[in-house]
Amino acid sequence: MADSVYDVVGIGNAIVDIIARCDDSFLSNHGMEKGFMQLISAGQAEEIYADMGPASEQSGGSVANSCAGIASLGGSCAFVGRVAQDQFGKVFAHDIRSIGVTYDTPPVDAGLPTARCLVLVSEDGERTMNTFLGASTELDREDVDLETIISAKVTYLEGYLFDRAAAKAAFHSAARLARSNGRKVALSLSDAFCVDRHRADFLELVRGGVDILFANEKEITALYQLNSFEEAASAVRAEAEIAVLTRSEAGSVIVSGSDTVEIPADRVEKVVDATGAGDLYAAGFLFGLTRGHSLETCGKLGSLAASEVISHLGARPEASLKELAAAQGLLG
Repeated sequence: MADSVYDVVGIGNAIVDIIARCDDSFLSNHGMEKGFMQLISAGQAEEIYADMGPASEQSGGSVANSCAGIASLGGSCAFVGRVAQDQFGKVFAHDIRSIGVTYDTPPVDAGLPTARCLVLVSEDGERTMNTFLGASTELDREDVDLETIISAKVTYLEGYLFDRAAAKAAFHSAARLARSNGRKVALSLSDAFCVDRHRADFLELVRGGVDILFANEKEITALYQLNSFEEAASAVRAEAEIAVLTRSEAGSVIVSGSDTVEIPADRVEKVVDATGAGDLYAAGFLFGLTRGHSLETCGKLGSLAASEVISHLGARPEASLKELAAAQGLLG
């Protein structure tokens, strides 16, 4: 892979995270259930945004967050995701490029507006999220630059995007292209409900189109419709080259062939916000893998990145992951 340009190219939802503080009355006035996420329409997004106080706006989405983590570790990364030719499309593009991620997907001037997640942080630190998926769901094959796929060591696919047939076709096309050019393909199952909706598609990919699978405990047991984590880990061992299975405070388990590597969770003084933990774990793991590290070191890098992101609000690292990893001797 010496001729590769990127460590990882991620394909996923391109979402602008808009984060503002609020009091509980704001939530009740807008009919929100505190601490939950709901999908909303474009009209609802405009209404809530107009009423929000001062806010920070940054690029987001599960795999986009992973790309941010890889960049923070010093890796080379590109992202593919659809935005519209509008205010938030410009915000997304500028922000993700500013952190060192290559982003060349052309904005579209027809169809749905750019996706956004309106995050309301209560006085007690609880996050209530309102997500409009917008243009991100309309990704298709034309959005995926073939040269970018060929030039990346790993193509990383976001399970959330499987809800639309065009996006699913784009994923399959990218996976085939990557593997036919000797590259690796990684997949995140995204969440258990996503697994229930697309079990057959995910199993087909795991069995024939994916080299590295990321899943948490609920997702992997849902995939194989088994009751125990141990049974699910045994099932995926027989089908995936590498399966990276996260278990929150219980750490993670990496299975590959006959190897089983258990990684303890990094200690965190206080968990402020668990959003993005899985995304950043994947970032650390993929960075380590593309740099030739052992599965154990890859897992430790993932655990380090996850622990950093849960120590503060937001799904992107605030500290330099490269510096934190170097301090722990993980980059040698």
